[in-house]
Amino acid sequence: MILTIWRHGEAGSAATDRKRELTAGGRDDIGFGCHRFFEHCSSRALPHPDLILFSEWRRTTETADIIAGAFSHATLQSNSALIPGSSVAAVEAMLQSLFAAANCPGHVVLVSHQPLVSILVDHFLGDPGLVESLSPGGLACLQLDVVGAACASLEFSAQPPQYEITR
Repeated sequence: MILTIWRHGEAGSAATDRKRELTAGGRDDIGFGCHRFFEHCSSRALPHPDLILFSEWRRTTETADIIAGAFSHATLQSNSALIPGSSVAAVEAMLQSLFAAANCPGHVVLVSHQPLVSILVDHFLGDPGLVESLSPGGLACLQLDVVGAACASLEFSAQPPQYEITR
């Protein structure tokens, strides 16, 4: 399975953290990031996303909606394992259920928050710091053969505003 871990785009302020919306710049970054992500996947013959999972908080929902718009065949679904304060164990349990499914997706995108997104990247790669901490809109694309610590390899990572590949 290809697993892309994508941090939500830049968000503004709101009455509560859970209601923060993407800024215009955050929406633009994610839109451009989708274009570059499509190119990066295509140039490596990686499947495009089948499933986009996101925390139900406003900024991750908006980010996931933009990604889904770029990959119209992908299924979009909120998942409580991706909310702030969630754990690696909760995300692993969710991914293990996907792996066990008869129709396991070929490419899953997780849209979540810091510090969880960077913790997940480090956990799955087993090499803390291999990918720099994901800034708003940043992503890391991994090849995950089994769900567990140090069981992934890095395909590429990219950060806004240019979304140039970092390996």
